[in-house]
Amino acid sequence: MSKCYLNTIGIALLWVIMLNQVLAAPAANVKSAVNRAETSTKVKENLVLPYLFSTDTMGFNLGVGGMLSGYYQEQMTIGGTVFGGEVSRGIGGGVWNYKLPKTERFFLSVYGMLGYYPQQKAYAGSTDEYIPYDRPLPGSNGSSNEQFLQADGASNWFDIKLEYALPFGATKESGRVEYQIENGLLVSAPSGGEVWNPLSSGATVLVLRQFNRYQSFEFEEDTLDGAIHALELGILYDNTDFPINPSYGSSQYLSISHDSAWLESDHEWTFINLDMSKYFSLGSSDYASQRVIALNFWTGYSPSWALEYDELGGRRVTGNAPYNEGATLGGFYRMRGFDQSRFHDKAAIYGTAEYRYTFKANPVEDINWLRFLRLDWFQLVGFVEAGRVAPSFKASELFSDIKYDFGVSLRALMAGLVVRSDIAHSEEGTNLWIMVDHPF
Repeated sequence: MSKCYLNTIGIALLWVIMLNQVLAAPAANVKSAVNRAETSTKVKENLVLPYLFSTDTMGFNLGVGGMLSGYYQEQMTIGGTVFGGEVSRGIGGGVWNYKLPKTERFFLSVYGMLGYYPQQKAYAGSTDEYIPYDRPLPGSNGSSNEQFLQADGASNWFDIKLEYALPFGATKESGRVEYQIENGLLVSAPSGGEVWNPLSSGATVLVLRQFNRYQSFEFEEDTLDGAIHALELGILYDNTDFPINPSYGSSQYLSISHDSAWLESDHEWTFINLDMSKYFSLGSSDYASQRVIALNFWTGYSPSWALEYDELGGRRVTGNAPYNEGATLGGFYRMRGFDQSRFHDKAAIYGTAEYRYTFKANPVEDINWLRFLRLDWFQLVGFVEAGRVAPSFKASELFSDIKYDFGVSLRALMAGLVVRSDIAHSEEGTNLWIMVDHPF
């Protein structure tokens, strides 16, 4: 395998949720309280777990994380972690989905992380460097996977977001939706999916997010670093039956992000994002409690992205989002057979199909010492993905020389969270990812 990311249940449940919030789209989600039929009281989670993980760049690391969920407010989670290895170290924490006092529809989340990592990799060049005319831009669709920067350095981030659940559809009476599940499957009324009508079905959420990133690469002769301080404004319409694990319905998310080059940000950029998903239920079978076809389409465009040329025909990109923001493919969520943020450009297009097969059998259901995990089901998933980045938003470019990958995934619903382990193969290798939540 070209890259392997391994961690324990502890890291998946306790701090990877923070990474999920940073890397996943959309930024908004339906606020919910989930209660299990197997538990007579409201579900509250309090976990403090040590964990370990190892990667081919970070080496062996030890850490401890903690999480409180459903205590002060049913939909709210508080979590934190600290970890370290021979070179790497990190500390992070946050509060998610805190309902503001004297309101029913405003939810605040604040979370961040400070970290130092060995051999960080970026498929990008220096912002001051002109790329010769006969070489592809690093990270472009025709670039080599040998075109990257790699060095030890910091990677810090901090987000604050405010969400507002609009007063119609499933959130007409309250900003939060209540769900009842049995064996991990929805048994209460679905929040959407029967008809596509935001006024009567599903939940619509507005989000305003302010996000900050700082990353450095400490080479022997020099240090490259950069920061962003950007805003995102978005709207989500989630018309699925159960947003945590949809079996039918659809969702759409539209957003615009902008960095005005304030504080340490060194250039201005804008990015527009559209994310759409559709789910089809195939019902149950002899061995499956649920079978679902899940489809996702995503596209993004940066109107500020432009090329600047020198006298020899070399070029560099200006007005662009960083390599790991904007029109980016590769990694945990999109094009999993490629490295994280492997491709980036002015525009991107992406599509995927998954077949999600949820087993009736639960081999850990009767193991007493594992019951604290609240593991409700296992799910086997097969998926295929296709995507392309391009220097313009033209069909002639976006639908030519498309990249592909395929893979399988084992997922489980634990403590109300979907935890997944994906193996994906592409022309550039095979990757293993462990993450929280479905990719869409």
